[in-house]
Amino acid sequence: MRSFKAMAAGLVVAVLAAGIATASPPVRANPLQGHDCFSSDMMRRIEGCAELLKLPHLAPSVRADAYALRALALSLVGRYGEAIADYDQALTMRPNHAVALNNRAWALFKMGRVAEAMPDVEKSLAIDRSSPHAFDTRAHLHQAQGKADRAYQDYRQAMSLGGAQMVRLYQCGLQAHGLYSGPISGIYSDALSVALKACVKSEKCDPLPPDEECKAALS
Repeated sequence: MRSFKAMAAGLVVAVLAAGIATASPPVRANPLQGHDCFSSDMMRRIEGCAELLKLPHLAPSVRADAYALRALALSLVGRYGEAIADYDQALTMRPNHAVALNNRAWALFKMGRVAEAMPDVEKSLAIDRSSPHAFDTRAHLHQAQGKADRAYQDYRQAMSLGGAQMVRLYQCGLQAHGLYSGPISGIYSDALSVALKACVKSEKCDPLPPDEECKAALS
């Protein structure tokens, strides 16, 4: 089962794909559009991007996009080391790609490399402070460092920017930890705040749902 942890914190496929598609030069059609490298099936995407990257005369911007898309797919299937290597390639070509920076930070976090992840997410937020996923990533990093107050504030900002969808994610995740017993409504409440404040005090508590047990509530 694909975890909601992977879907959140900048790892939402549709968000990255849309951002990459619009970031490519408008002079000619984006060769990623309709290609397996753009597939919602992660294994097809990994294979499709690998084939695309073999082309010798691929435009640098498209090559960077292909690395970023393959990296996201690798991350979503838990192959974080390979994902980081691909993000390194993408960011060498496009160093200010906010989404790729955040996603590399998340992959580093998943590997326990918290100190290395923080500069990436800070740079991502310096470029674009509108991403709820980047704030969620930084919240996880702060929590892993034992900085409960900073983590709480970043989770709050993630909900402010992400709206009802992000609130429901946290409601469901905190419910799984037995910290929240209210409805999965997408509406912020004092009960959710209390639950979140309790969660951030523990490195083992993740406010994101651990698996697809929340699928019905979030669909």
